[in-house]
Amino acid sequence: MNKIEQLKDVKAALRGAGKEVRAGIRQICDEDSFVELSALRFSREQILGDTEGEGVVTGFATIGGYPFYFIAQNFESNFGALTQANCDKIARALDAAEKAQAPVVYLLRSQGAKIEEGVGVLEGIAQLMRKAAQFKGTLPQYAVVVGEVYGSAAALASMCDVVFFLKESALALTSPFVLSAKAGKSLKREEVGGYDSLGRAGLPAMEVASLQEAAGHILAITELLNEPMIDADLNTSVPALNDGAAASSVLEGAVELGANACPEVRTMLGRVGGISVAAVQLNGGHLNALSVRKVRDFAEFASCYDLPFVTFVDCEGFEESMDSNNSLLMKEIGEYMGMLDNIGAAKISVVTGQASGLCYALFASKSAGFDYSFAFASAQIALFDGARNAEIVSAAQTPEARAEAAENAQADADPVWAAQNGYLDDIIEPQFLRQYLIASLQMLMR
Repeated sequence: MNKIEQLKDVKAALRGAGKEVRAGIRQICDEDSFVELSALRFSREQILGDTEGEGVVTGFATIGGYPFYFIAQNFESNFGALTQANCDKIARALDAAEKAQAPVVYLLRSQGAKIEEGVGVLEGIAQLMRKAAQFKGTLPQYAVVVGEVYGSAAALASMCDVVFFLKESALALTSPFVLSAKAGKSLKREEVGGYDSLGRAGLPAMEVASLQEAAGHILAITELLNEPMIDADLNTSVPALNDGAAASSVLEGAVELGANACPEVRTMLGRVGGISVAAVQLNGGHLNALSVRKVRDFAEFASCYDLPFVTFVDCEGFEESMDSNNSLLMKEIGEYMGMLDNIGAAKISVVTGQASGLCYALFASKSAGFDYSFAFASAQIALFDGARNAEIVSAAQTPEARAEAAENAQADADPVWAAQNGYLDDIIEPQFLRQYLIASLQMLMR
């Protein structure tokens, strides 16, 4: 057999051994745009004899015309096991992405590292983890958890700006088999590392029904990060806001990150009149360490990609409990304040409901660094919420006196007092929120 025929046979075998992973790449990228890199990179000495490939497919392609680098673990080869050569191949792809200044898409599916390689594979893992960490905040990274991802490969997802979960996805540093043995009962993979079970993991997660849906979200986020500001119609109001619709309804093309965690906080990317923003909506109730961490991580995202930061504030304060007191809450508050100060783009706060105590100071105060601060006419701003204030002021009084104190506290929380002292730029009718935001953003971004 001549060399050309031998090469054809090897490439055909490689395509056969990686048929599924290459099909996954084709579902995400534009048709016929994928160009493979290091296709013949193997662990073993046989240059042309190893038809399984390296357990990872790398290359570049476009999504909606935007360039991306792809790193896809081939589960058909050793169950996607990480090897030292495998990690080296990934690191080479990351080097190419850095040179091209192109985002990275990981398709993750792996049972962990190849045990036979020992410490060598750990060196490789450290190499690629360091490289991925250096990208954080400079080049967007997207992880798509295609199936089961256990062990060191799972840690790669923590470096990414968005982590997409399919229905059959599972992501965990420790496999369900090990955890089941320790727990003495059989644990399903979705219980260990499914989208719904990872609400406390702090990942910027999204659940999708298909790889095509993940591609659509990647394209939407890419356009939000790349499209320039466009002029917007200032005459369009949103009457539904007067009837109690969520303030975040002013966002166009909104993409929510981390919806599986802390429902009292929503973190969304979207546009207001064509201007890309990172928006936080506090949905009432009380905050804890996890919810503050979620806002802090999102503020970091806004800072890294120079996005305006907008908060819609309706919050009663922080959890009053021993668990909350003996948590990372105080540390997370400090971390958040430091990150808020790092945001160089516009910062705008809107008090849509209640803003009590430290929640007002952190998420709405001009002294915290917000450029413009507004409040709905129906908002309440106070040191304590009305019931708590009445409880403190009139603890030893009659029920009638407490009711009167609560009524007075509500009057004292009228945002007009904050505006009178210069702490608010304006008190607005909810339906005109969109116009106020657009005008403020356009002025701050010129």
